[in-house]
Amino acid sequence: MKNTNEMELVFDSRSCNEGFARVTVAAFMTQLNPTLEEVSDVKTAVSEAVTNAIIHGYENEVHKIRITCAIEQKTLRIEVEDNGKGIENIKRAMEPLFTTKPELERSGMGFAFMEAFMDKIEVVSEPDKGTKVLMEKTIGKGRETWSTQSL
Repeated sequence: MKNTNEMELVFDSRSCNEGFARVTVAAFMTQLNPTLEEVSDVKTAVSEAVTNAIIHGYENEVHKIRITCAIEQKTLRIEVEDNGKGIENIKRAMEPLFTTKPELERSGMGFAFMEAFMDKIEVVSEPDKGTKVLMEKTIGKGRETWSTQSL
């Protein structure tokens, strides 16, 4: 028996579902007793990944986005996956301020925000097949150290 807890969410790639996706992941992670800052970090990263799938992966066409989450000990793993157009040059796409849609607000910072708020991020993509964003965050990092030092 695996020592993990997992969930999967599949929803339409409509911008109105971005909030639903991030709140669902936040609710799932509450079992780890996260701080408000940790919840906010994860919600922001999920929002950015979902928004990328909607705007860039599917170019605002309605298809499915899949989020899978797993918790093992204190680590939350999140995968956000689309079957859209994919990314030709992942390294270039992950550069801050790089965008293929300069006419949109905040374009070019999605991956930078994900990297800033999560402990680990990996992007797997193939043109015309889709993109999977894998993210990890260990919840409670540093709290044990602080509490033992204050004794």
